[in-house]
Amino acid sequence: MSATEESGEDALYVLTAVLLTPAQFPSVLGDDYPEACAALGLEPYEPGYGLVLGQDVQGARWTVVTDDVSLVACAIATWDCGMEYELALDDRTVVASLPGWPLAVAVAAPGVPAPHDPAPDARPGGRPPLAPPDSGRWGPPQRRLGADEIALQWAIWREQVDGEVTFVAPGEKPHGGVRRVLEEARGYLDKPPPLGRIRSAFAGGDARTLRADGPGWSMVARTDDIAFVLLDEAPGEVLPVGRGPQLPGLLTALDELAVRPH
Repeated sequence: MSATEESGEDALYVLTAVLLTPAQFPSVLGDDYPEACAALGLEPYEPGYGLVLGQDVQGARWTVVTDDVSLVACAIATWDCGMEYELALDDRTVVASLPGWPLAVAVAAPGVPAPHDPAPDARPGGRPPLAPPDSGRWGPPQRRLGADEIALQWAIWREQVDGEVTFVAPGEKPHGGVRRVLEEARGYLDKPPPLGRIRSAFAGGDARTLRADGPGWSMVARTDDIAFVLLDEAPGEVLPVGRGPQLPGLLTALDELAVRPH
């Protein structure tokens, strides 16, 4: 943790930071990069932003948006290695200061009041504070968070599937929903979707972890393996899709459209 300024009422005690770029953004904010930016009132600036989450000296939650993506990426990489990094923002790189946090943060700054939303008169333009999605209900943010978890814990989810699975279609929901997802994903090949709706990340060897989202659905796949689908219409369900004769080609084609981290 660090402060963006040494002292003064404007000091921000940094608790964490995340990237908001076409290839890497908090999926709770939207199905694609422009949608995620719009949720924060930002223009979809292609190089992206860094989101710095912290508390002011009164303990109020703030999300500071910076266009110094490299600085935030360096801080995140250093923290991920278990090392300290003092993330100090240059005021000239600050794009916006938004009340609240869009993500749940489990830590708090010592020596200041407990985290709370800024008072209404302290919020720029009277903007309502950002808040993480309600974990007690199922909807698009929870569906996307579920897909994030599968991508992060792929090996664990893969072990739960006994052997090669096969896609059953057409039929009763949820299989009908899965079929719709595959058709819509295939449609992206003819009409590319908004930036960031298909993302690709390294998965080991020549394989890639592929993430695709669309209206009411999320798909996580490995280009050398199967796919998992989550649907708004099927709360909490994770639906495996076997490779079969068509999935490998679809995944390869989607990967060619995907944006990748630099």
